[in-house]
Amino acid sequence: MKRLILMRHAKSDWSLGEDDHDRPLNKRGFTSAHALGEWLKSKGYLPDEILCSSAKRTRQTLEALEVNADTSFDQKLYLADPGVLLDQLCNAQGDVVLMLAHNPGIAMLAQGLVSQALPHPRFQDYPTGATLVVDFKSDTWAEIQPGLGRVVDFVIPRELVE
Repeated sequence: MKRLILMRHAKSDWSLGEDDHDRPLNKRGFTSAHALGEWLKSKGYLPDEILCSSAKRTRQTLEALEVNADTSFDQKLYLADPGVLLDQLCNAQGDVVLMLAHNPGIAMLAQGLVSQALPHPRFQDYPTGATLVVDFKSDTWAEIQPGLGRVVDFVIPRELVE
């Protein structure tokens, strides 16, 4: 079995006028990312491999999660479409992989991977920090097929932070 934790980066700061790739998290983003890390740990959803976009906001989200695993930062995950995200996932080696990337690709990948539509009101738009935990009955990531993932959990930061 393989488990994917599919996370969109936390809320970023648009006020600094940074280039998109270099845009940092804002205060709410850091708070949300920390809460997501606590949620992952409390649920036992700990990755053994992390695939993270090279963007500053994804790196900062990962740092605030405070989870440790073999990590690769990949430019290909930056603003990637779902096909590229899935291709990168197929090269993963871990049994539990956290993929941290961006919309719209991450939302489209989440929707395409699950076997049943999720009734959560925010699943379709996949807001910042949205996190899906999905299991696959596969021995390798290369065997992963759209529509075969079983949803284990889904959360958005607003459910964790008042």
